[in-house]
Amino acid sequence: MALPQRFSATASALRHGAVVTARALSEAVLRAGGEPFMMHPGPPDEAAGRLARCDGVLLPGGGDVAPQLYDTGAETHDRVYDVDAEQDAFDLAVARHALANGLPLLAVCRGLQVVNVALGGTLRQDMGGTEGEHRHRVHHVTLAAGSVVAKAMAGGRIHGAVRPQAAAEADKVEVSCYHHQCTDRLGEGLAVTGRAADGTVEALELPRRRAWFAAVQWHPEDTAASDPAQQGLFEALVEAGRGRFS
Repeated sequence: MALPQRFSATASALRHGAVVTARALSEAVLRAGGEPFMMHPGPPDEAAGRLARCDGVLLPGGGDVAPQLYDTGAETHDRVYDVDAEQDAFDLAVARHALANGLPLLAVCRGLQVVNVALGGTLRQDMGGTEGEHRHRVHHVTLAAGSVVAKAMAGGRIHGAVRPQAAAEADKVEVSCYHHQCTDRLGEGLAVTGRAADGTVEALELPRRRAWFAAVQWHPEDTAASDPAQQGLFEALVEAGRGRFS
């Protein structure tokens, strides 16, 4: 399972800059029976060849996407942070290849935003400062009945434990958020299948896509070790990738 890494200026115990992956993300993939492939960001034109060995993609969170990539005339808001042109170019190439070639894809937080931009959508650069943003917040998200996300979260398991509503679909779930940006105009083909109480888009899907795809604005890895609903997203991704090379 391809898991693009993030550039980091520093990392504990290392003398230089690093490329990192959130431990909670890789552990969630391992719990689901997958093998996380820590994919170093590289030239965008090499992404397709490198993804040929992978059975799916987990596009993780990270810094903000450069506003000029979705609005050529935009000025950069003063709260935009950690923009990295190399990271943006690589993530967009990964997203576009996965979408065009039927790779199962789970996009998390920044990952959702990258997918939206890759499909021609736009973002709100800032949700309104500390009063409007969703940083360090746990809140409820209402999911559309029959959606890919609702089904995945309803059937999640941890060490054999099934979420109480596993026989049905999840409709309202508690999520852990850390973002100050969100979807504005939707990319081509995307449909909103989850929203927070304030109307913020929290889940996106591609109804016409045959391969498994889900994008969530929250961080399911934060609580996946103890919440079968969140773990269910990683299990659905890994299951969708099974058999691609058999």
